[in-house]
Amino acid sequence: MKFYTIKTPTIIQKFFSNYRWRFSSVPKEIYLTFDDGPTLEVTNFVLEELKKHQAKATFFCIGKNVKKHQNIYHKIQEEGHSVGNHTFNHLNGLLTKNTRYIENIQQASAYIVSKLFRPPYGRLKSSQAKSIIKKGYKIIMWDVLSGDFDTTITPEKCLKNVLDKTTNGSIVVMHDSEKAKDKIFYTLPKILSYYQEKGYLFKAIS
Repeated sequence: MKFYTIKTPTIIQKFFSNYRWRFSSVPKEIYLTFDDGPTLEVTNFVLEELKKHQAKATFFCIGKNVKKHQNIYHKIQEEGHSVGNHTFNHLNGLLTKNTRYIENIQQASAYIVSKLFRPPYGRLKSSQAKSIIKKGYKIIMWDVLSGDFDTTITPEKCLKNVLDKTTNGSIVVMHDSEKAKDKIFYTLPKILSYYQEKGYLFKAIS
């Protein structure tokens, strides 16, 4: 079984205060984010569902996937969503030398025009973070992890993770990847409808 926390502990958010974990808890706003795309079927499904609900989101794209699906990448932006850099090869910062990690981000930036950055797996060294911030990037983390990447949980459990832990200003992580396909197809329409009925707005990160 994989170990991860659905709700990022407050102490972690305070310790790494130079990262963005969430937004103000006053407005009824939620920030959906989608990692690891774009992919042909899943990203297009996500875009259609967002459009149905007049919702905006942020897509943290892998450079090699953007290179392969540039038309979908442009469609994301044309429909009013934000994009962010998620490295070119989905590298784990803790397992990667600093020079290679920064070069991989730069390689992705040839295809992804954005100063938003999310480290794959949420893992990077403090020295890498300093270099990334120095280059003008905002490091965007999250306070709710849906668990849609976890093949050991059901789509129903994934939905429960989001509905139980999301509050005003939450940044929620989902994935527009083939691996998460079944859970995204099940959960996303329900998440959008649930919060929309409660008067929430879904906003993109800028």
